[in-house]
Amino acid sequence: MKYTIDSSVFKLNPDIKFGILVGNNIKNTVTTPEDEERLRIAEAIMREKMNPDEIRELSNVKLYREVVKSSGINPNKYLPSVEAMFKRIVKGGQLPVINALVDLCNAVSIEKGISLGGHDLKDIHEDLEVRYSRKGDVFLPFGSEDYEDVEENELIFTSGNIVQTYKWLWRQSELGKLTLDSTDVFFQLVGFKYEEGSSLYEAMSDIEILVTNRFHGTCRKYLVDINNQSIEF
Repeated sequence: MKYTIDSSVFKLNPDIKFGILVGNNIKNTVTTPEDEERLRIAEAIMREKMNPDEIRELSNVKLYREVVKSSGINPNKYLPSVEAMFKRIVKGGQLPVINALVDLCNAVSIEKGISLGGHDLKDIHEDLEVRYSRKGDVFLPFGSEDYEDVEENELIFTSGNIVQTYKWLWRQSELGKLTLDSTDVFFQLVGFKYEEGSSLYEAMSDIEILVTNRFHGTCRKYLVDINNQSIEF
């Protein structure tokens, strides 16, 4: 299977980088007290450090918003999901406990201030791509059974014509959601620097450790950027 970033995406920001991890034979579980503790500590630290007005000034969030706006999507109406999550936390909310894999991915996202999505590969049957939408693309909203037509010329993450994430980082599909039965997972992280100490580098390392140590699976890592716009896995 291939994963490709359309060259038009790099016109929005040539520094954008996609960190990809493919986890196999993952043994997901219910959330343990230790798993939830990591999530709650991450939330508490973010609350202590920030107020709601500062979320948009976080380095990655600011750049996500700029990319979204440059692509033609209103980032105030369609907030990157990570921005919405951070705002919820800083305003005093807690994320719900779902399962260990989801909750620990959320913890890493909060700790590193980065967009991080996991997609169950059992629901993905065609090559993956980040591109602008075209006629025939459809999206299955979270919790829904009915597909919706997608407007043309909007930035999406898609498998064939089945959209996995709508309006780029706004909404993830019902297809590919992580459950207790998820064993093979495609993780997509979005950053703008990849070097030791950067949020993308550190978050990818954390996910690799979780996949191998906490979930007893195997993991492969890839970096997709303007110099390497496609991978096979």
